Amino acid sequence: MALPMNVVTGGFGYTGSYITHPLLMMGERVRTLTGRPHQSNPFRHRVEVASFVFDNRGELIRALAGASTLYNTYWVRFEYASVTFEQAVQNMLALFRAAKDAGVRRVVHLSITNPSLDSPLPYFPGRPSSNAR
Repeated sequence: MALPMNVVTGGFGYTGSYITHPLLMMGERVRTLTGRPHQSNPFRHRVEVASFVFDNRGELIRALAGASTLYNTYWVRFEYASVTFEQAVQNMLALFRAAKDAGVRRVVHLSITNPSLDSPLPYFPGRPSSNAR
């Protein structure tokens, strides 16, 4: 019987690697969702790699298929190019909906930013705020 799969967003990045490494040390299976699927894999063959494509629901569901837990580290510290705080919220909603449809039983959302519903930044409460920016 195969071990359950853990999916870590950004598993090769700073926060994601601190989740990925202990999971591997415990003998768990890990897949990462990344926007750069062809970058060097510091965990080599021990971590599966899938593309992080928010606007392709079917691909997100396939990438999450077989996972029991999703560890989400995705966030946007500052708006840049076409990625706004509002778009980041929509991206996370797409990810969480795809996880539900893929049968993921548990989502662990991590943040290193000390978010607050009272924050003036629209990203944290999950909706645009009139006094932001």
